[in-house]
Formats: sequence, C-alpha cells, structure tokens
Amino acid sequence: MRVINLASGSEGNITYIESGNTKVLMDDGLSCSETVRRLNLIGVTPNEIDAIVISHEHSDHIKGVDVFASKYNTPVYAHDGVWFGLDNKLKKVSSVNRRSFEEGFSIKELDIDPVEVPHDVKCYGFSFNGEGKKISILTDLGHINDRILNAIKGSGLVYLEANYDRKMLMSGTRYPLTLKMRIDGPNGHLSNETSSEAVEFLTKTGTRQIVLSHLSKENNTPNLAYTSICENLNKHGIIEGKDIRIDVATPSIGAMFRLK
Repeated sequence: MRVINLASGSEGNITYIESGNTKVLMDDGLSCSETVRRLNLIGVTPNEIDAIVISHEHSDHIKGVDVFASKYNTPVYAHDGVWFGLDNKLKKVSSVNRRSFEEGFSIKELDIDPVEVPHDVKCYGFSFNGEGKKISILTDLGHINDRILNAIKGSGLVYLEANYDRKMLMSGTRYPLTLKMRIDGPNGHLSNETSSEAVEFLTKTGTRQIVLSHLSKENNTPNLAYTSICENLNKHGIIEGKDIRIDVATPSIGAMFRLK
C-alpha cells in the first residue's frame, strides 16, 4: 500500500490511498485544480482515481468533490446519513456515481471499514485494508471510545486528529465562547491530550506510525502537538522513535508511506 496526505487542516483535507491497481481519495477539501496539481506532483493523474470516499459534509472535506467527480466521472462514496447533508452541496455528481454504504464495502482491491465518530454532523472515519495491510484515518471527532479504538486497532499507520491545545483554545484566541465550547465539546474535535491517550492505546496494540492530523491553525502548532503528545507518552513509558513514530500533517503534501 502507498498512502500520502495531500492536505490537512481547517483549509482542506485530502488523503491518497493506493493498493495494487486501486487508487482512491479520502475526502477532497481542495479545489479541483489544486487537487489535480497535487496528484500530478505524486505521479497520479485524476483519471486514475477510482473513487472518492467522504467522511462528512463540511467544506474543508468536500470543497473539490463536485467539480472533480463530474469532470472525471469519479464515483463518490458516503454513508446514507452523510448523503442527506450532501444532496444540496454536491449537485454535479451524477446519480450513477452516488454510492452509499451502511457497513464495510470494497473498491476493487481495497476493503474499507467505516466507523461512525461523534461530530456535530454525521461523520465517519475509515480503515483501508489492502495487500494484507491496514491503515486508518480518524479526524473530526469530539471524543474517542473503546468502540472507535477497537475499530482501528491493528492498523500499521493511523492518521489521527490532534486539533487543538486546550489552554491555547481557551485563553489565546478571540473565538467566541460558544465556538470554543463546540470545539472542546463531545461532538467537536480532539485535543492534544485526548489524542495522546489514543496514541497510547494504539501503540500497545501494534500501531507503529502515527500522523497527527487536522491541526487547527488558530489553536495548535505542529511543534506543540508533537511535543505535548510525546511528553504524555513518556509518562507511560512510551518513547517516540523507539516504540512509535509520530509525524505531523500540514496543509502541504506530507510524507509518503509505503506499507509492505
């Protein structure tokens, strides 16, 4: 498998996953032209994309879907409950290319398992299984629990939200209190502290690579997310670089991971 995050954060999210001859995007929160440009930079043409899998309806995850899917005749997969919020936002996607799922599904050589996550709209994370490997992408969730962790357990690579530093959110931004409470609430986003708890579990169940994802431009920094999570792991005897490797996704194209 080959996986690369093409963009991460509040301005757009998109991840490329490849297994054998299967090539898919999870979300497309960039413009169509920018998506194509970034695909070209990694040696992929837009016509090669077999499908786009959508997590939820927010614009930073679907901005480019309508134009991309209509221009390149690309199937778009989303849960029935997510489609309910997408109908008025993806008007150019043809009816034949609107694909729904309730449970696990396959796209050619990739088996995909959705897991519902708590957000302020219907939202899903996914595990992608191919060539005997499993990777998971889990962003846009207000809290994490055993059901979610068990769904992604066994992934060699996990893209995991570390959206905000709580102190920075509460005291360092000019966000209105209602927005701060939404972000910090059970249907908002994951803090660095909560993300570190998930990383601890994943490390103990076999994951060897974490990519901290969907960082807030206003309420976090790559260095703060990385440092605070590593410090929390150290308290539990988990050493970054030895027991687990941790990278941080940015709005730019990230590292390419090859799972063999």
